[in-house]
Amino acid sequence: MLQLTRDITIAEDEVELTAIGASGPGGQHVNKASTAVHLRFDVASSSLPERYKRRLLAMHDHRITRDGVVVIKAQEYRSREKNEQSALERLGELIEAAGTERKPRRPTRPSKRARGRRTDRKTQRGRTKSLRKPPQD
Repeated sequence: MLQLTRDITIAEDEVELTAIGASGPGGQHVNKASTAVHLRFDVASSSLPERYKRRLLAMHDHRITRDGVVVIKAQEYRSREKNEQSALERLGELIEAAGTERKPRRPTRPSKRARGRRTDRKTQRGRTKSLRKPPQD
């Protein structure tokens, strides 16, 4: 069972962990052992609250497929257990990120002094560029 917050937990049967062969160098060990882990988590059929489901499916994350399945590949460690733990932690971080609400942006305007400084800089820059030109007859 994966405990995200006090209220939110994910049952083990909702997460599908598959051991696969890791890519990359590794010598003789890499050809024998399947230490990398593929984690699949179907958002729509999970026990997450609706708010989390909506926000997860709306996220533009490369780990979430069009079908609403989170796919995480963990292969950073040499043991399958550590890779499973890493994949579950990354799933938890993704769900927590979906749960945090961003503060709404309040539209602001630059002050009159800031607008004046900007136009002064533009005028000065124009003068500098005009001095680079060859003299007119």
